[in-house]
Amino acid sequence: MKIQIKNFITGSVIFECDKDSIKLAVEFAVSQKAYLSGADLSGADLSGAYLSGAYLSGDYLSGADLRGANLSGAYLSEDNLTGADLRGANLTGAYLSGEKLDKQPLFVLGLKWDVMITKQQMKIGCEFHKVEDWWKFDNKHILGMASKEALVFWKENKPILKKLWDNHCKEKGS
Repeated sequence: MKIQIKNFITGSVIFECDKDSIKLAVEFAVSQKAYLSGADLSGADLSGAYLSGAYLSGDYLSGADLRGANLSGAYLSEDNLTGADLRGANLTGAYLSGEKLDKQPLFVLGLKWDVMITKQQMKIGCEFHKVEDWWKFDNKHILGMASKEALVFWKENKPILKKLWDNHCKEKGS
């Protein structure tokens, strides 16, 4: 089965490879300093991939398996990371939606929605916002994210997530 890596905006094929070699193809492109900006890598198995310093701005990484990937120093600005699995990924020094990460994000797994916390941003499920905005969201705004389930989740977990964020920012490297 051939996998096509496409420009997300134009739909044109950037390159084709077998499903088993997509990781090698992306690593090769990164090693050649190719810009994969706008590439559709949704659902790709990039677990353990060496993508340090990669320019992946605007890439569609929805559902991609990035477990254990080395993304240190990568540019991930405006990436679509909805459903992407970043557990164990090295994001130190990466640029994530304009924030340069000076330490690993904090991941909270096993809740209704997985949570990723950085100093400036927090991702809950597919919702990715500045931390300061999360604390200001009213019930109506949270309801609009995923109905009553989101509001119940937020009311139960907001104090815990706030405490985790406070502690994460106070740790060495903050």
